[in-house]
Amino acid sequence: MGVVTKPTPAELHDVAKALGLHLTDADVASYLDLMTGTIDGYNVLAEMPSYVPPVTYPRTPGYFPEGEENPHNAWYVKTTIKGAAGGTLAGKTVAVKDNVCVAGVPMTNGSSTLEGYVPEIDATIITRMLDAGATILGKVHCECFCFSGGSHTGAYGPVHNPRKRGYAAGGSSSGSAAVVASGEVDMAIGGDQGGSIRIPSAYCGIYGLKPTWGLVPYTGVMPIEMTLDHTGPMTATVADNARLLEVIAGPDGLDPRQAQGHAAERYTEALGGKIDGMRIGVLRQGFEVPNAEADVLAMVRKGADMFKRMGAVVEEVSVPMHASGAMPIWSAIAHEGATAQMMLGNGFGFNWKGLYVTSLLDAHAGWRQRADELSDTLKITMLAGYHLIQKYRGHYYAKAQNLARKLTAAYDGALAKYDALLMPTTPTKATRLPDANAPRAEVLLRGFEMLPNCAPFDVSGHPALTMPCGLSDDLPAGLMLVGKQFGEMSLYKLASAWESGADWKSIRP
Repeated sequence: MGVVTKPTPAELHDVAKALGLHLTDADVASYLDLMTGTIDGYNVLAEMPSYVPPVTYPRTPGYFPEGEENPHNAWYVKTTIKGAAGGTLAGKTVAVKDNVCVAGVPMTNGSSTLEGYVPEIDATIITRMLDAGATILGKVHCECFCFSGGSHTGAYGPVHNPRKRGYAAGGSSSGSAAVVASGEVDMAIGGDQGGSIRIPSAYCGIYGLKPTWGLVPYTGVMPIEMTLDHTGPMTATVADNARLLEVIAGPDGLDPRQAQGHAAERYTEALGGKIDGMRIGVLRQGFEVPNAEADVLAMVRKGADMFKRMGAVVEEVSVPMHASGAMPIWSAIAHEGATAQMMLGNGFGFNWKGLYVTSLLDAHAGWRQRADELSDTLKITMLAGYHLIQKYRGHYYAKAQNLARKLTAAYDGALAKYDALLMPTTPTKATRLPDANAPRAEVLLRGFEMLPNCAPFDVSGHPALTMPCGLSDDLPAGLMLVGKQFGEMSLYKLASAWESGADWKSIRP
């Protein structure tokens, strides 16, 4: 007996009504009879084996650490997955953001509505790291379906900044940044749709790279919005960042976003070189964000001056659209796109040539019965996104995608003269975590206030690297370098010179 069934007459009447069709009982009976061949075909499909990548490295489901073993509430699951005996990442330990599929290990993507789900596949980046000799130590907490730049919306409580307890670790890759900054692992994987690699890296004082869109395969990572989705490295050193990108970058044959076929480069070869004559454009609008803290701006400007002393040409540059249109464009794509794909489309949606993780799609569909458990940051996104889709037919999403090309061209125009653009990663240092009973307005503010310099480059797809740049009140500031498309080599060259030529902790406002 097949597992796919025809609708009942009553169900088909409901479907017809939802589609604006007016069917008689006789019409319904006729259509039901004519559906037989279609349903039979679906049952043949149901019996066919799934076609997914194999899992090769043994592992256990692990355990949920508590107390002293999880001092910052950064870990979700601890396990040990040993990779190959040798390779680029031999001896390196890695933590994985909990939006990445690791076969046999529980995954929630920060939401209680996904609790109990265990993937049956490894994401491409997991296989690549293990093949390169890495040891994966577990999964780390992230924000509720990754929709917050703070670290207070995850289902299992806030993640604390290891540099100052009670303060945000940043989001959505909150646990990733915390375990790297605290020295519990050498490297971590983060994800970035609005700044979620760079924000926590800046708040915690580590190096985080959002690669060029499509450079690193997103296969096996839970999507938010396919035109914004990025995954990349978060590390304590520039060398480890470049080393990890070498391993995870390049086409996998499964992610159609990689149609340009840009192969991984030997990013570590960029390390240690002189930067004499390299050109950096200090983006004026990046320093004019309304909520910017004076000490952050001062420290990042000192960072720019240090590049100048190292031999780089450092000049101010203006991209007016960064201030006037970038965030509205991102907002429309994120609100409507994430609502349509991640939520209404159960993560994957339709019209996609890449790998579908059908078990994740099935498990995530259960959010509808538990929607009240979602975070306020996600709820307001869905409420606004669904309203805009319904009332305006996706018009503004479409317009934003058209304007995204203009925004990309504006940055490309500036980068035609420079190797990188420079600005603060976030306008503020890490903020205090909201209290458990904090008003909704504060919860939302702490979730979205840090996006203006980060989110635009998820739209444009340019690579962006954040570096720690000074301390104020024991909290770091982040300096961000944005490069040409697939210009990661230049970013690493500049960052390596910075790391070796400056003690970032000595920088003060």
